[in-house]
Amino acid sequence: MSDPAGEPVGDEPEDVAGLREEIDSVGRSAAKRIDPGAGALTIAVAALAILVSLILPWADGATGLTVLFGDADSLPKIFSYVAVVGGVLLPALTLALRRWVLAWICALASFVGAFTGVVSIWTTQTTTGHHPGPGPGFGLVLAVVAVVVLLVKWLKLAASRPPMQ
Repeated sequence: MSDPAGEPVGDEPEDVAGLREEIDSVGRSAAKRIDPGAGALTIAVAALAILVSLILPWADGATGLTVLFGDADSLPKIFSYVAVVGGVLLPALTLALRRWVLAWICALASFVGAFTGVVSIWTTQTTTGHHPGPGPGFGLVLAVVAVVVLLVKWLKLAASRPPMQ
């Protein structure tokens, strides 16, 4: 049996089936993307704070750039790498591409950065003797606070993905 247009009844016409497939592909593509909204500004400010912290003193009067490119203790040096890569470069890429999986990678990198940053502050305050260490500089504290802010923002953004249907 066929309808007046000559197409079979009960089956979708080809143009409706093509439209349905196009709508489904747009839905699948949208599910892979994030919308940071106003959180993008917070992420950008935190990344800027990390960059500014590099010119401030981190430990024993050494600036963040000296720690990043020069000779320094291993833990603050590891934190400096994680802060620059996971707090500046990776968020810039993620905000440009807006991929959900990159948001999770940023959240994990921020977690590693927050952990190594807090431990870096702790190690600058302790020594092998009984006297307190030199303590962290303002730049190191600023970088750790910025990475913790990034951690909170990225976790919130990555976990906000709507459920797949």
